[in-house]
Amino acid sequence: MPAPPYDAVVVGAGPNGLAAAITLARAGRSVLVLEANDAVGGGARSAGLTLPGFVHDLGSAIHPLALASPFFRTLPLDRHGLRWIQPEVPLAHPLDGHGAVLLERAVAATAAGLGEDAAAYAALMAPLVRDATRLIPGALAPLRVPRHPLAMARFGLLGVRSAERVADRFAGERARALLAGSAAHSFLRLDQSLSAAFGLILTLVGHAVGWPIPAGGSQSIADALAAHLRELGGEIRTGFPVASLVDVPDSRVVLFDLTPRQVLAIAGDALPPGYRRQLGRFRHGPGAFKLDYALDGPIPWTDPACLRAGTVHLGGALEEIAAGERAVRSGRHPERPFVLLAQQSLFDPSRAPAGQQTVWAYCHVPNGSTQDMTAAIEAQIERFAPGFRDRVLARVATAPADLQRQNATLAGGDINGGVQDWRQLFTRPAPLFPPYATPNPRLYFCSASTPPGGGVHGMCGHFAAKSALSRAW
Repeated sequence: MPAPPYDAVVVGAGPNGLAAAITLARAGRSVLVLEANDAVGGGARSAGLTLPGFVHDLGSAIHPLALASPFFRTLPLDRHGLRWIQPEVPLAHPLDGHGAVLLERAVAATAAGLGEDAAAYAALMAPLVRDATRLIPGALAPLRVPRHPLAMARFGLLGVRSAERVADRFAGERARALLAGSAAHSFLRLDQSLSAAFGLILTLVGHAVGWPIPAGGSQSIADALAAHLRELGGEIRTGFPVASLVDVPDSRVVLFDLTPRQVLAIAGDALPPGYRRQLGRFRHGPGAFKLDYALDGPIPWTDPACLRAGTVHLGGALEEIAAGERAVRSGRHPERPFVLLAQQSLFDPSRAPAGQQTVWAYCHVPNGSTQDMTAAIEAQIERFAPGFRDRVLARVATAPADLQRQNATLAGGDINGGVQDWRQLFTRPAPLFPPYATPNPRLYFCSASTPPGGGVHGMCGHFAAKSALSRAW
């Protein structure tokens, strides 16, 4: 029989799909990437949404894990136009009646702003930062024997706990709030085990590499990955939806940068019934309700120190953030949601006309929520920046259903590729080893629905491609 025209076809051109394709192409395999949208990027795309001259990130905005990614760091993405901008401060977390808590690059500088918890914070974070080059690759990997077992064990003893339990080592509100905000990125309850791991990793990465902004928008990450893939000989076809395996050109392997639900629809008949049932039990997490703004000037923060940060967490004390996340996981909408806000144009003037600004903000909501959270999000911003609404020139709301229409992998607005708790963190999308393989030797998962999960880092795609290379050739 003649050889298939491609060694591998990747369905989906998000960062993980592109990472999988690059890994295969670097190994000398012929690769075709199929993307349903007219542009590559998945959750890393940018476009005009509000007014002429304003560039908004459709999905992700701030990228600590992209800069920390062991795989991305091996790629010449700067040669393809990717440039990182480091805000002066990675993160600000304002509190009622007090100055904002600042996550600064130096542990000592951050600790100095935490009052009575300065020593406790330094004792917690300084050893982790010293081990950053060992911990970050271990955290952005599937379950396996760690290369640095002692460092990972020390981190694991903390990370398996809940964020609330780790925060109990702090006496004051400031350090507790800082950890809570980072842990809330997990979409887990803060009293849930493993929530501490997400908070500690994001805080660690803030110290080790920062929380940077890609110049020109998140689309520049995807465009650089796509350019490098083409340089390696890979092909990309956009505007090419895949409804079934019949739509996929013949190849030795197919990798899906898609959710289990999508793969079942496309390739369910090629998978055994037991595995289909396992995929059918895959759990998606809460969704996101997102707002994009065009402003006539910077946000008027009560504490001007917030203007030094690319990212701002709005949610007050740990107890308030924990209550909001608990409500969302219970299927309710909090009156005071935890809000993640990015002010990219303060540091990247290409995002807005001179003197004007963009703002990107979202809160967590139950999966598939249809409730408009605009007023609740703006109330949280106004709480710490009175007069914000007066700066608004235009706004665009993106509900969970809108997110899914923009990017079908965001099922019900779930931006993390599924719940990342004990039941699913290491065994996503199903309890099979390696998790990227399916019982069909031709078919693989390479999406955020595999370890290590959500975030723009490409590691899911990289490890999936390595799995395919080891099994199919």
